[in-house]
Amino acid sequence: MSETKGSDPRIKAKGGPVLNVIVIFSGLGALTTGQMFILQNYLDYDHLPRGYVIAIVVYWLFMAILLTFFIQGRFKQNYQRPLKEFAAGTRKVAEGDFSVYIPPRHLPEKWDYIDVIFADFNVMVEELGSIETLKTDFFSNVSHEIKTPLAVIQNYAEALKLETTSPEQSDHYIDTIIDSSARLANLITNLLKLNKLEKQTLQAIADPYDLARQLTDCVLSYEDGWSTKEIEFIAEIDDYVTIEADASLLELVWNNLLSNAIKFSDPGGTITLTQTSTANQVIVSITDSGCGMSEDTLKHMFDKFYQGDSSHSTEGNGLGLALVLRVLQLMDGTISATSSLHQGTTMTVRLPIQHKINH
Repeated sequence: MSETKGSDPRIKAKGGPVLNVIVIFSGLGALTTGQMFILQNYLDYDHLPRGYVIAIVVYWLFMAILLTFFIQGRFKQNYQRPLKEFAAGTRKVAEGDFSVYIPPRHLPEKWDYIDVIFADFNVMVEELGSIETLKTDFFSNVSHEIKTPLAVIQNYAEALKLETTSPEQSDHYIDTIIDSSARLANLITNLLKLNKLEKQTLQAIADPYDLARQLTDCVLSYEDGWSTKEIEFIAEIDDYVTIEADASLLELVWNNLLSNAIKFSDPGGTITLTQTSTANQVIVSITDSGCGMSEDTLKHMFDKFYQGDSSHSTEGNGLGLALVLRVLQLMDGTISATSSLHQGTTMTVRLPIQHKINH
């Protein structure tokens, strides 16, 4: 009853009916002998015809063969075939094929454990396929983001070697090279930070510190940015707010949010930073009067390399909000956004005053 055609060469165990026949034959013999022993006072063993004994043995053998084929048939149908199909599916997944799907054998109301295994396997393969797609997209985006500033640096460096380049052009080319180098360095820095955060090799250290002072310092560090665009900056911050968190990682959050608010605000616009506190948490909101976001952009804003507004794509690399989200997850905090096109955006961060850092 063993299948050899198309079988996996790694399977070395070759099952056969002989052993099963012997086991069932022995079982039938033991069963009948036990019955005869119980009924020995009513049976005359000494005068049993030899043909009768032979008939019993032949009957045992016939029943053993019949039961063997029946049991192996049922086993093949209910277990061997499904498991062979499952093994073939896992082999394809191991080889990188994430399109595998194994349909359950029964309707949902009649599922057995094998059907549950198949269903869980299909979910796992679907998730693996999604992860593989994300990984491919990630490396594609990284390659693109690195190639762009490198191409700019190379082109302008070659232009500097031309004898026809004027001093004014040279200064412009040098500034462009410096900007592209800074963008490339920022990309690599963010990639390293994000990798450490996701692999949890960057350990967050929670210590009490003044959040109000940190917010004030971050706002002042961007004064040149919002002053140059003549943006009115309104800050409503408490005099002193103590929270227990990693100050260096949260500084990354405020810098990214403030940078985005300034970047997407039109000249002459308004940015409002509001900080409030409750008994258990601190709430920080940053509202700008910029271009706003569509519903689709809101859904993907925390994805790596996603930039909803392509007009500002040269000013960032789409990693800032992914970093913000991961930092806040480590801090047991949350972030939400409300926005409408051409009506500005509000980013709201909620942080517990005292909490354990998630690892």
